[in-house]
Amino acid sequence: MAGVLAAVALSEHADVTVVESDRYPDTPVPRRGLPQGHHNHMFMRGGVEALEKLLPGITARLHEAGAKRRELPSGNLTRSGEGWFRRRPSSAYVLLSSRDLTDHVLRRTALADERITVLQDTRVIGLTGSAERVTGVRVRDGADAEQTLDADLVVDATGRRSQAPAWLTELGVGPVREEVVDGGFAYSSRVFEAPEGLREDFPGVLIQAQAGTGLPGRGAALLPNEGQRWIVTLFGTRGAVPPTDEEGFARFARETRHPVIADLISVARPVSAIHPYRGMANRRRYYEKLPVPEGFVATGDSLMAPNPNYGTGMSQAALQALALRDTVRRHRGVRPGLARKAQKALARIATAPWQAAVTQDHFFPDVQSNAKRRPGPSQLRLTQRVTKVAAENGRVAEAVFNGAALSGSPLAIFAPANLLAILRGPRLPQLTAKQAMAQFPEFGDVLAHAHKDDHVGSGN
Repeated sequence: MAGVLAAVALSEHADVTVVESDRYPDTPVPRRGLPQGHHNHMFMRGGVEALEKLLPGITARLHEAGAKRRELPSGNLTRSGEGWFRRRPSSAYVLLSSRDLTDHVLRRTALADERITVLQDTRVIGLTGSAERVTGVRVRDGADAEQTLDADLVVDATGRRSQAPAWLTELGVGPVREEVVDGGFAYSSRVFEAPEGLREDFPGVLIQAQAGTGLPGRGAALLPNEGQRWIVTLFGTRGAVPPTDEEGFARFARETRHPVIADLISVARPVSAIHPYRGMANRRRYYEKLPVPEGFVATGDSLMAPNPNYGTGMSQAALQALALRDTVRRHRGVRPGLARKAQKALARIATAPWQAAVTQDHFFPDVQSNAKRRPGPSQLRLTQRVTKVAAENGRVAEAVFNGAALSGSPLAIFAPANLLAILRGPRLPQLTAKQAMAQFPEFGDVLAHAHKDDHVGSGN
């Protein structure tokens, strides 16, 4: 996605070649080059708005294909580490569909541009040029034939396993400083066919993992997708890796901090295998700290790969592509001096989501981190206090969710009125699970068989 959207950003100024190691399917189905496609995905409001600027009309096309919009928190039953959220209107939202559908619609729209060419079943195997200027790439196709592609600008969008740091070192650039914070997260996901008769606006459900307890984090998410289907992702940290067998999957869902998702999938029909996903560490490469050579820019997960649990990867790809387009426009094309300006602009997009993700992940047990600075107990207490107040205070919740949706400044949380509410602390009793679910009549009677009382530990 980062590569296709970068191609869109550049196509108004130049002919663009996308080098794709996979082959694109003709329909929205899983593909080899998208191993994370089996798991839940969401486009945050900020990413959706960036997409619309890059590809006008794309939001309507996604809706027509079956994507669903859900407001945060009013369209999503949410239990944070500090309690159940009250249902209040908010301008924050997410766009939900399978990753296969999202990619398919975006590709068909973006690659219709005659200035964009795609080389499929072709891998980049190195950069050409020098420490002062990257002049192109060396590629190898499916028949093992090699060639060199010359370019005025090379954009690395090869993801978290990018080899660009090594290739730049070969040219005499670097090393690239890389920061890794691994909270030990793992996924297991499955697609279900929703029971008949549910409302079209059926909400999402999120049971967040609780950090800072000294115990492994456990959570689950149920997201409505196209075609009256749900994608259910179970997630846990070291010591609580979600299983991939039938019995274990159902048991883990019931052992999260509330069994509502287990209750829902017990009346739904599974329509896929259970797929695991590992290797979810936060990873950031500080290219902007280097004397970046002319002709090279890193974007998407190649620049900063957040823990997918926070749902910002696709949205950051869109926001970075928009920043790339705007930087090229201000620079009046792909000219000398562009690469450094563009890399700094993309790094600024990555900063706030990076801080949010790694701050949270540092508080799970057995975190592995090479970060120079780590959050301390006072930061954990502040995060917990903000989350607890946001669960009941609409103004604070608006700031929190728009920050998470990349559509507002994270500093909005500390606006005077919000800061006063945070300092004052919660003023309302926390919702029980029964009260939280009663806020969503969209559930209908699908939970009629569920526990009548909150299970142990689920009342707050």
